[in-house]
Amino acid sequence: MINDEFISFTIEKQKRIALIAHDTKKQVLIDWVEKNKNVLKGHFLCGTGTTARLIADKVGLPVKAYNSGPLGGDQQIGARIVEGNIDFVIFFWDPLASQPHDPDIKALLRICAVYDIPLATNRSTADFMLTSKYMSEEYDRHVINYNKVIHGRLNEFNK
Repeated sequence: MINDEFISFTIEKQKRIALIAHDTKKQVLIDWVEKNKNVLKGHFLCGTGTTARLIADKVGLPVKAYNSGPLGGDQQIGARIVEGNIDFVIFFWDPLASQPHDPDIKALLRICAVYDIPLATNRSTADFMLTSKYMSEEYDRHVINYNKVIHGRLNEFNK
C-alpha cells in the first residue's frame, strides 16, 4: 500500500532470511544457526559464499548461496532486498577487522535501513529478532516514500 509518506510491504510468515558472516564470525553464526535450527528450518535461507556452504554442510539446512562478499555477494543480497526477495538479514560482522569490500558492506547496511529490513549484526540482536512474535506471523514494514522526499528536495532547490 502507498500513502503519501510511506510504502507498506508485508513480510510473510515464512521469512526469507540472509545469513552473512565475516571470517572471524563464521563459527559464531554456525553455532547460532545450529542452536536455532528448529525455527530456521521453517524459513527460506540464503547467504554469501562460504558462509552459506558451511551452514548447509555443518547444520544440514538448505541455504541458497550467492557469491562471497568480496566477490559481490553483499551486493547480490542488497539487490535481492531491493527486489523484495529478502525480508530479514543476520550479518555477524567483525567491527575490528579491515575488509577489502568495506564499501559493499556499508552499502548493504544502508539498503537494509532504506528498505526497513530487520538487521542483526550480533548474536544478541539475532536472538531477540528470532524470538520475536513476528517470526511466526506477518509483519507490515513501512518504507519511506523517497520519491516524495527527493521531489520535495528538488522543489526546494529550484526555489
